[in-house]
Amino acid sequence: MKWKKRKSLKGDNSLSLVMDNLKKVELLVASLLIVAAVFFFVAAYLDWIDFGIVIGSYRFNHWLVWIGALYIAFAVPVYSILKRRYAAGMGRLLGFHVFGNLTAFILISIHFSSQISRPAAFYPDLGTGLALFLSMVLLVATGFSQRFGIVKVSKPQTKRLIHVGFALSFYLIIGIHILHGLGFL
Repeated sequence: MKWKKRKSLKGDNSLSLVMDNLKKVELLVASLLIVAAVFFFVAAYLDWIDFGIVIGSYRFNHWLVWIGALYIAFAVPVYSILKRRYAAGMGRLLGFHVFGNLTAFILISIHFSSQISRPAAFYPDLGTGLALFLSMVLLVATGFSQRFGIVKVSKPQTKRLIHVGFALSFYLIIGIHILHGLGFL
């Protein structure tokens, strides 16, 4: 008898159960992508995997970072615009945002690790690259925390503001990094 009362008060519990399980699966997949990023970072740093092969006129790790950075540069604004216009499709958009950006983070991690593992004679200037990678790590951490409720704050807007702030700093730093890499700064 109690079961019927609770069910009638809450509505259909099966939808809630499905959503809870889906969020657990998303957390697992997102965690595995973070583990993959750490693995590839270590593998590139220790030269377990060589990402420095030349393809065309650039090394493979440069192609990876360009793919990852271009994905983020275009996908994040598209996500931001679409989530405001199509709130009903938010679940799919959020998956696109979370998993696409985590995959881009893996590619960027490979590049950064390949750069810092170079011999001393060929060591890069880490100024903007280090700042860019740190902003990317903070973006991933705040996004992960926001999506999966890792850190509890009194106002959800606070987490969103911090995450958006790191996204804006990422765009500012990547612009400076590109200008620096092209020799304009």
